[in-house]
Order: sequence, then C-alpha cells, then structure tokens
Amino acid sequence: MSLDRLWAGWRSRYVSEEAGRQTECFLCAVATLADPAESEASLVVERTPTTIVVMNLYPYGSGHLLVAPRPHVPDLDALDRDIAHDVMDAIGRAARALREAYGCDGLNIGFNLGTAAGAGVPDHLHAHVLPRWHGDTNFMTAIAETRVVPESLASGWEKVRAAWPVA
Repeated sequence: MSLDRLWAGWRSRYVSEEAGRQTECFLCAVATLADPAESEASLVVERTPTTIVVMNLYPYGSGHLLVAPRPHVPDLDALDRDIAHDVMDAIGRAARALREAYGCDGLNIGFNLGTAAGAGVPDHLHAHVLPRWHGDTNFMTAIAETRVVPESLASGWEKVRAAWPVA
C-alpha cells in the first residue's frame, strides 16, 4: 500500500529549523512574558505562579492546548506535590474552557513522556488537552493520515480566552 502525502508547508519551519535545535525551552520562555500583548502573540491562555497554558503551535485539531508546570521538569515524578495539584487544576480549567468554547462531545487529555512516547518537548513536562467530536476521525485522518485544522490559532486563542473560567 502506498502512502499519499498532503503538503503542509507551514510545518517545514518546525521540522527544519526548530525541531532538535531549540536552545531555550519555549514553555519556559512564554511562562516569563510580562506584557499581555506578548502573551496573545505567543498564544498564552493562562499563566499562574506555578502553571502555564498555551495553544499548541502545531495542533492535532482546533483548540489544542498544552498545560505545563512552570518549573522545567521532565517527568511526573520530578514534580513537587503542590505543583502537580496546580497542574491538574489547570487541566480542569482547560477542559471547562474547551467544552464552553467548542461545544465538543469529549476531550483527549494526556502526557507524552519521553521522545519514544511522542514528546516533542521531552525535557519540560506538559499535558495535551484537546476537544473531540463524534465522527471527527474522518477520511482525512483514517485514510490520508492527515489532520485538518479548520480555524486559525488566533481564532482558537480568542475562543478559549473568552471561555476561560474566572478564578
């Protein structure tokens, strides 16, 4: 069976320039932004003293969020117990916001620990939180092995920020 490819030129920057070449952790970098305008440009949804929530720059689908602890730790067992609790709270807020913003039928929430598990940023623990709908595994995913993201990241950021729970 031959595998067809759908050109996704927007990912070329990731695979050619960014992957494997980043000297600074992007999660640490966006966690320290002070100006709200920088946060919007960097797709930061929420920053707390212990967590960061940001739109995934290379999403599997609309509304794909990354939730991370602010400390740069690679694995769950490296997390302080209180910060682990804060990460779970942030994941809960992300889930509520995605349900509100997208009216989704379900959510995928998970951690990819290590490169063998698919972690693109293996040195900074983060959870993926993304909305799912009945039937969203269509022919593009099932046959073409391709995902279609039907909105811009800026539009998704605006939806999620508008739906983000007030603390």
